[in-house]
Amino acid sequence: MSDLTPPKKQHKARLVFALALAGIIGWVGYHWWHGHHFVETDNAQVEGHIVPIAAKVSGYVKAVKVGDNQPVALGGELVQIDERDYAARLAQAEADLQIALANAGGRDGAGQAGAQLSYSQANAAAAQAAIAQAEANAERSRNDLARAKSLAAKGMTSAAALDAAEAAARAAESQLRTARDTATAAGKQIGVAGAGLKSAQAKVESVRAVRDLAAIQFADTHVTAPLAGVTSKKSVEVGQLVQAGQTLMYLVPLNDVWVTANLKETEVGRVQAGQQVEIEVDAYPGKTFTGKVESFSPATGAKFALLPPDNASGNFTKVVQRVPVKVKLDAFDSQHTPLRPGMSVLASIRLG
Repeated sequence: MSDLTPPKKQHKARLVFALALAGIIGWVGYHWWHGHHFVETDNAQVEGHIVPIAAKVSGYVKAVKVGDNQPVALGGELVQIDERDYAARLAQAEADLQIALANAGGRDGAGQAGAQLSYSQANAAAAQAAIAQAEANAERSRNDLARAKSLAAKGMTSAAALDAAEAAARAAESQLRTARDTATAAGKQIGVAGAGLKSAQAKVESVRAVRDLAAIQFADTHVTAPLAGVTSKKSVEVGQLVQAGQTLMYLVPLNDVWVTANLKETEVGRVQAGQQVEIEVDAYPGKTFTGKVESFSPATGAKFALLPPDNASGNFTKVVQRVPVKVKLDAFDSQHTPLRPGMSVLASIRLG
């Protein structure tokens, strides 16, 4: 029995060694295969839009309708600024617009400027009619004078009658000149009245623009969500005086996120847009998300650093740079497994 023990031990040792060797070969083979078919990095994270919500007008905060980390819908009210000053400005602008419309005559031209233009046009029409009448009178007087001269030459009329005909002709010509001068003045008055109407209409547009701006500012006292998302970092309280442009909070849409994988420059040449990506998120062990390579950064991450390296200084140490690659995620359940900007992920890009 004792003679069989050493061979058994040797057999067991050989078996263990063979299994270990097979495991090592399998492990090396797998990593060799994986390295040739995947580019993998844990220097990756979830990215998303972080939208600053700012006040568009200045004023005291009347109400804050949301808290931190609260979901809001598109158009949901976030903050209300005291609107009384803006309501008064809007009312004044409305009154100014009504006055301007009255002066310009609104759309039908029945205002002061429109009435002045209509009056000038009527005067011009009357002046043209007067010219026509004066021309007829002058023509008749010229004919009468011609007959009087003909009769006088034949001794068939008195000198007094000839003098009267000449005087009537001169008076008719004078009236014709006066009518023409009046028509010319009336035409000029039409131009003046037309310019006045245009000025009044321009005033209407100017006042309407002021009214529209006042209406916009009044509406802007209600700060609303420009998109659906979750509020964060609220920094406004009731009674606080805020200025136009001041950030009140942030809004993060969790349904519009992507992954940025920072690949080594030695790896990025093997990656192409459209390649499949498998993503493991530290927050959800065992859960795999999928996506596709969408685009590449035009520069390395170091070039966008606050203090980019200056290789021309003489103190150069070569470091492998990383190129940010944007990965577009496939559809996933954002309600039960939300991906939040900043989460760490492991990205594996399938080559080929």
